[in-house]
Amino acid sequence: MQSNIPLAERLRPRTLDEYIGQEHLVGPQGVFRKFIETGNVPSFILWGPPGVGKTTLAKLVATALERKLFTLSAVTSGVKEVREVIEQARKSQFFNTPSPFLFIDEIHRFNKSQQDSLLGAVEQGVVTLIGATTENPSFEVISPLLSRCQVYVLKAMEEADLQLLLERAVTTDPTLRERGVEVVETEALFRFSGGDARKLLNILDILSNATDGKIIISDKNVTDCLQQNIALYDKNGEQHYDVISAFIKSVRGSDPNAAIYYLARMLAGGEDPKFIARRLVILAAEDIGLANPNGLLLANACFDTVHKIGMPEARIPLAEATIYLATSPKSNSAYMAINAALGMVNHDTTDRPVPLHIRNAPTKLMKNLGYGDNYKYAHDFEGNFAEQEFMPEGLVGHRFYQPADNPKERELAQRITTLWKGKY
Repeated sequence: MQSNIPLAERLRPRTLDEYIGQEHLVGPQGVFRKFIETGNVPSFILWGPPGVGKTTLAKLVATALERKLFTLSAVTSGVKEVREVIEQARKSQFFNTPSPFLFIDEIHRFNKSQQDSLLGAVEQGVVTLIGATTENPSFEVISPLLSRCQVYVLKAMEEADLQLLLERAVTTDPTLRERGVEVVETEALFRFSGGDARKLLNILDILSNATDGKIIISDKNVTDCLQQNIALYDKNGEQHYDVISAFIKSVRGSDPNAAIYYLARMLAGGEDPKFIARRLVILAAEDIGLANPNGLLLANACFDTVHKIGMPEARIPLAEATIYLATSPKSNSAYMAINAALGMVNHDTTDRPVPLHIRNAPTKLMKNLGYGDNYKYAHDFEGNFAEQEFMPEGLVGHRFYQPADNPKERELAQRITTLWKGKY
């Protein structure tokens, strides 16, 4: 007999011990264990991809501490709803009782005035705020509110977590136990899940609804079933990250038609245009890079414009930036250079002092010690260049930046070769 309650809801954890994943937060030494042990819970924001347990974690904390939990969705709520909940919270307070929790899902979708409406209640302790977001709160949450909240990062579920979740589903859920589940292969199931627990459970629901009798989990069955039920999968599986991934890869792959198609899918699906604009800025820096530095300027102008005008007009600068970046020459040389330099810095066990001649000498003692001696001021020399060593000892001649093969960087490579006489 099929249950009308989704599997993800049937398997929602009731205690921290039932919670799968996020060991750094809920493990024996995790901060959420301490919250429940002490009862001292600050306002906090949970930042992580969909389906990793942000809402569940908020509910578990409130339930364990037996404190009232008000819930709002930033998609459907505004300042009016926020004020109504805060007033209810105020009325529910009694002498010396801890404040109720206010959980706001997708808090990144609240604009500045909506977030401002929370400030007073959080400052006064009328509510303890719990925000959930898939977006970096540094960009999406106003500074006064962010400064009053701890931020906890949740990670996409690893394969071991998904395996544990699958085993729990097939052994503890009455509906699946009654049907019987045979697990032949899990590669496709885990790949389509993409680290999202809810997506995995939704796929199991789709398999269950699409077949009679025993449920066979194999790569072929999962793939075939999702292709036949793509509309249902889109609705319940939250393909947000699949579509943005296709969008990014289409721009990177210089296909303006595919890029515009995925842009249209995101906009038609109600995606936040600021989210898309931010991805275009990242794309311009990472994938267009020095092959066309104007790409970053245009992407940044698009980002500012989208902030100012909003939808539906924002679709036009988004389309313009998308087509420009998709048709632009590509280079990830700057991205690779900083990664290479960070890789060395993070693993270099040698303390490499900065050469004396390029150190700053703000005091007499530093000057007497030779700081800044024999430094050549580039603008005093022909072509605004003077040959001297800038690298610390042990890294002389080391190359982090490798110019890519495009007209702009071939020009840069020639300039570097000429200036440094083949050193780089």
